[in-house]
Amino acid sequence: MPLFLGGWFQWLTGPQSTFDTHGPVAKSQLDVFYVTLWVTGITFVIVVSILSYATLKFKARKTDDPHAAIPHQGHGNPLIELSLIGLSVLALVFIAVPTLKSIWYSYDIPAERKENAYEVNAIGYQWWFKFEYPKEQIDGTGTLVAANELVIPAGRPVRINLRTTDVIHSFWVPKLAGKVDMIPNRGNHLWLEADQPGYFWGQCAEYCGESHAVMRFRVIALDEAAFATWVARQKTPARSVAADAPVTGSPAAPYEFKNPGRNAPGWSAEFDAAPFANWEKQQNVNAGENPALIAQGRQLFQQKTCVSCHTVRGHDFNGTTAPDLTRVGARTTIAAGLLENTPENLHRWIVHPDEVKPGNKMFVGVPMTGGTTMAGYINLDKDTGKPTGHNIVINDDEARALVSYLHSLK
Repeated sequence: MPLFLGGWFQWLTGPQSTFDTHGPVAKSQLDVFYVTLWVTGITFVIVVSILSYATLKFKARKTDDPHAAIPHQGHGNPLIELSLIGLSVLALVFIAVPTLKSIWYSYDIPAERKENAYEVNAIGYQWWFKFEYPKEQIDGTGTLVAANELVIPAGRPVRINLRTTDVIHSFWVPKLAGKVDMIPNRGNHLWLEADQPGYFWGQCAEYCGESHAVMRFRVIALDEAAFATWVARQKTPARSVAADAPVTGSPAAPYEFKNPGRNAPGWSAEFDAAPFANWEKQQNVNAGENPALIAQGRQLFQQKTCVSCHTVRGHDFNGTTAPDLTRVGARTTIAAGLLENTPENLHRWIVHPDEVKPGNKMFVGVPMTGGTTMAGYINLDKDTGKPTGHNIVINDDEARALVSYLHSLK
């Protein structure tokens, strides 16, 4: 019993628990679950009680037991059968009424609240999420774009338009709303609302390929003032750090790196204890920056062809097939929510992306129109699909410079 209850309560309060709701949509769906649980639970108790009573009362232990003879049967009794049908229908009605109300409520933002709603486009890729803010336009650039961390205003309904560029994905933030599919060539949507500022886990809930299990994201809800500040900062070009002097030798970033290997976790207990506070802390410029190393990392970002896929607004890097990195240093996660955004984890992701997320496009390349593929870290034979050699090689010193540059992008 202690083992069962311990696991049960941990499940109820985990970071992706549907029983720990923080928004009206998730609360509505949880209420439906509880109604269903109570109706089916009461039905279960009644049926088991009658079955147990009949088993104990009429069980014949010997052939000469008085109960050995079959008792009078009630089959065909109209009163009993009609009563059972009526009770079954009544139980279904008890479940159906709140279920239909929840379906209508969770389908779209209530009419009386639509005027105050905020809109976001969520686009699924293999294997990451792109977020567009249609109301936030940047002069000379277009729509504000972010990746893998969706920042929303708390206490305000948010309508999320769901799209996909490849296969079927599914958008799910358990504590805020139920899962809804992102389907190719079909518009879909959901709405959610966070009761108060907070940090919420999300993930793809529809099998979408090799790294489906590690296609995750985060939702950060801010109060109105903090959200307005965040939007204003996001609209500005990427932060630039001028080098005071040229790099000499191979300066090292102040951390030790040891590759933990394939499938190793990338989270710390300190972060999990206070994720929202850590997100706020992540917005600040890192102490002890090395401007020369950052400048070297910026050069390497271009030389290693990272610019072919990634955008860094203000640094003339305008890739479109991978996550926008204009504010990657301010995010708490990398590799689509898989790793905590620390120097060690970013180093690991840059040097060993195949060990972190199997099949990721940064490593194997990006399919292009016409049947061609933009090479990633390795070259693949177009007929066999097997590696034919390395296209990008990043050594330890180069990775440290790239980490310094990317973490400067706050």
